[in-house]
This record gives sequence, C-alpha cells and structure tokens, in this order.
Amino acid sequence: MSSPFHDPKRFKRFYETDRSIRDLYEAREQFAHPRMDFAGWALRGLRWRGDERVLDVGCGYGAYYDRLSQAHPNIDYFGLDQSLGMLAHHAAAGHGRLLVGDATHLPFPDDSFDVVMANHMLYHLPDLDSAMREIKRVLKPEGVLMATTHSNQTIPEIRMLIRRAIIILTRANPSSVRPPTTVSDLFSLESGTRVLSRHFYGVCRFEIPSTLIFHTEADFLSYLAQLRDLLELSLPVDVTWEGIMEVLRDQVAQFIYQLGDMQVSRLAGVLIASDKGDFLRQFLQVRDKA
Repeated sequence: MSSPFHDPKRFKRFYETDRSIRDLYEAREQFAHPRMDFAGWALRGLRWRGDERVLDVGCGYGAYYDRLSQAHPNIDYFGLDQSLGMLAHHAAAGHGRLLVGDATHLPFPDDSFDVVMANHMLYHLPDLDSAMREIKRVLKPEGVLMATTHSNQTIPEIRMLIRRAIIILTRANPSSVRPPTTVSDLFSLESGTRVLSRHFYGVCRFEIPSTLIFHTEADFLSYLAQLRDLLELSLPVDVTWEGIMEVLRDQVAQFIYQLGDMQVSRLAGVLIASDKGDFLRQFLQVRDKA
C-alpha cells in the first residue's frame, strides 16, 4: 500500500545531491551526546572476515564505505543508488564500482554477495517485500543483510512538541490529534524486524541510544528544519510547517529558559539478517550436531 511518505518529488529534492543528507548527519553529530561514529558502530555488528564482496544499496555519498574500507581494505565493494548526484560525491567515484539502480531490480546475478548493506533507506521503498526478495536473490546462501534505521520511539520530545503545536493550530478535535510519524517508522527497528523475519531465518537487533542537546532555540529550530521532509507529510491539511515552527519557537524558548537546554532522546540501531551466516553460523552448527 502506498504511503504519503513515498512522495517522488520530495524524495528527489531531498536526495538529488549529497548536501541535505550531509547537513542532517552533521547536525546530529554536532548536538549528540555522547559523540559517536554511528556508521562505525553499526559495521561492528557484523563478523567480518575482511575479504567480503559487499553491495551497498542506497549507498548515497558513501558514509559507510569510508568506515568499511578503512577497517577492511580488502573488501570488494559495489555501491548502488538512484541518485546520480549522490554518487558523484561518493568516495569511490571513478573506481568503476558505482551504479545507478533500483533496490527492487538489482542488476547482479544470483548468489553474488557476501554482504548487502541497506542503511537508512529501506523505509523509502513502497514495496519492501520485492526489495527483500531481490536482496536475498543476490546474497550467497550464507550471506548477510545489514540494515540501519531508527526506532519508533526515537525523538519523542519533538513528536510531542509538534502534537501540541498541531492542537493549537488545527480546527480538528484535540483528542484526535496524534504525534506525527516519520518516514523511518515505515521500516523501523520494530517493524523492520518483522519484515526481515518474513524473509530470513534469523534477525539480530542492536540499538544505541543518544541524546541531542540544544542550548538555544535557534539551534533546535535549525535542526528541526533538517527534518522537514521527514515530518511535514504527517501534518493535518489545515496546518502548515511554517505555523508549526512559529509555535515551537516560543515553546522551545520557554523550555530552554527554564531548564537551561532542550534535550531530545534518539534511538537508532542496526538489524542483521541471514539464513545461515554471521551470528547464526555457530547456532546452526550446534543445532545440527544435536
């Protein structure tokens, strides 16, 4: 079923170049406590040999390639993305291993890869099951899928602030107003586990909490502006993003005046899925002996 979050014009605008996504990642890094290298942390969730053939679906500008190639310089890496503008700024650009393509029609033979990475991108796909079938097709029998995403419980403070702003601005009954959802809720740590369990024998979930701390309302609103394409589509038809920002400006200023800062809880993680490999290998060996 199609979702309003799968707006091709909005998707194209946000991902046409690497600028918007870099700005969002940099903002998270600037305000996160403790500071973390999320990509490096997520990659450590896999048991790497160091010579794997890797397909990075929705690779963007190569944030995971940088960390992976530093830790394991002998991997055989392929990157695929729908945005040529993104690929133009990929760290592996010019190496002949980057392709423009679609996750539901992967241009590779069966059993081609040891690892497929699909990081912070599966929630953009209207047909997740088709993408899963393609990913399984190109994975070797002991291959592993790595997929990062957020929890449904991430940024609850922002969701509740927006809900309060909607109640002020909308003509709808306040009791009918729910906190906004985001595009990542379509493939979250919670829902993504269920999706992957339909296609893989085992799914392992790792998550890592952090806190975003803002000392001025200007910093908070600047960060929120980076999330506009992720949040705006869940607003009622009689509420504008500009109206939300005006209401939040006053609310957040009061929070910071009274408490000294504005803190937002963030919860993200990685899902590792396989039929026979990685964390399942030892379990299956013990099971078969038994």
